[in-house]
Amino acid sequence: MPKMRYVILQQHQELLFVEMPEEYAYQLSALNLRLNKEIDKLTAENVPDLPLAVAECDSLELLREQYVLQSGLEYINVLEQAFAGIQEQNYPLISLLTEIRALQAQLEQWYEEEEETIQ
Repeated sequence: MPKMRYVILQQHQELLFVEMPEEYAYQLSALNLRLNKEIDKLTAENVPDLPLAVAECDSLELLREQYVLQSGLEYINVLEQAFAGIQEQNYPLISLLTEIRALQAQLEQWYEEEEETIQ
């Protein structure tokens, strides 16, 4: 069974829990911090409201039913869709999308390889 890490994100008063392959958890945290740093530079009206990465951990047990563990690939797919829909004219949005899509491609490959290993 692959080793996973958990990235905890905070969006306003809500917490999000994202399960990532161990070797990619730091990349998600770093990407999140970069996006939060750059998002204020976007001038489009449809800029997504991003959570902020607040912690990473090796194990996680959710004790409240209201919280759901989201897969890293699911999270990055939603993030990519949100940024792909931005109609930005004044900021080089393509660089942010490139970073998101690079991690997305790595995760897709990781999940494919894991599926092949199981079969």
